[in-house]
Amino acid sequence: MKQLYFIFTMIALLSYGQISANAQSLSEQADSAYNADNYREAADLYLNIIQNEGASATLYYNLGNCYYRSSEMGKAILAYERSLRLDPTNDDAKNNLNFVNARIADRPGERGSFVGNALDSTSNMAHSNTWAWMAFGAFMLTLIGVLAYIFSSVIIVRKIGFFGGIFTLIATGIFIFFAYRSAAIAVADDAAIITVPSTILSTSPRVPKDRSQEAMLLHEGTKVKILDSVRSTTDSVNSLWYDVEVDNNHRAWINAAAVEKI
Repeated sequence: MKQLYFIFTMIALLSYGQISANAQSLSEQADSAYNADNYREAADLYLNIIQNEGASATLYYNLGNCYYRSSEMGKAILAYERSLRLDPTNDDAKNNLNFVNARIADRPGERGSFVGNALDSTSNMAHSNTWAWMAFGAFMLTLIGVLAYIFSSVIIVRKIGFFGGIFTLIATGIFIFFAYRSAAIAVADDAAIITVPSTILSTSPRVPKDRSQEAMLLHEGTKVKILDSVRSTTDSVNSLWYDVEVDNNHRAWINAAAVEKI
């Protein structure tokens, strides 16, 4: 029995080692391809790693660089956005995303509200786990303050425990709020990036038949917010359409094939 357990353990360890070696090999191949200016090959290798070994902020960042070098601005923005979903503190991804966004054709107007945007920006200053640990730390300080207030006979210590406990309790609630909001942003499926060179949005969930049914023309890289989705059949062709918000003043229908969700 012990021999069988040993054999199974060795097989599992060897299999894990082989998988890790393959992942490392693919990563090295991807890096080499990128350094050799073979950006399409590098992108395919990074995608292979993501699909088979799991995603990471670094892999999506590298993938975004490959797409940018291949002049695929929409897919580059999508990759950088996904990188920031996994690690909102990735400054390299932030800088590259801002760089590419400044070079796309469309300039949407204001999106969201000032308060909502400010809260999202603050939430993305740290990972949701970091906010959660900060909340835990603040809560522990609150408990210490309560204990100091209850058991200490020194007036100054009791005052510090009382007012400090109130402050840290408020901080705990704030940190929990940002942890929740950061986690919600990371898993939200209502944002998408246009990945085709250009697409005409419609006033209804179907291909526009004439100019009167055309809402606007958008180009690759533009970010939209998905509000609803409808399946439509035109000339026996079934397609999915998204009701999207481009900015606070523009809303229309877009063919789902023209975008990819972040």
